[in-house]
Amino acid sequence: MPINIDRFEDESEDVLEIKEGTQPHTVLTFLLANDEQAFTQTEIHEATEIPRGSVGVVLSRLEERGLVRHRGRYWAIAADERLASYATQQAASSASTRDDYYGDTDE
Repeated sequence: MPINIDRFEDESEDVLEIKEGTQPHTVLTFLLANDEQAFTQTEIHEATEIPRGSVGVVLSRLEERGLVRHRGRYWAIAADERLASYATQQAASSASTRDDYYGDTDE
């Protein structure tokens, strides 16, 4: 979808879309769900089905923004309170969507 030329000129090259369905969102969601573990790029690729060649790029961009951390071959979600808030918001949104779709299941 095209964007306005003013937005093109003003938007930073460092902008990273983390909308639902994007690769950064998928990686963050996976790492948030497994916040007590660290994974290799291959493990992230296998768990998320993001193309192997894209995983490293996504992780590097997320690391630049302080959203993931990296040691040796392993990657993990960053230890940041904003991410905990993001995870809570995602979980609430997901639960709300399920409740709306399936209705009350206690009956």
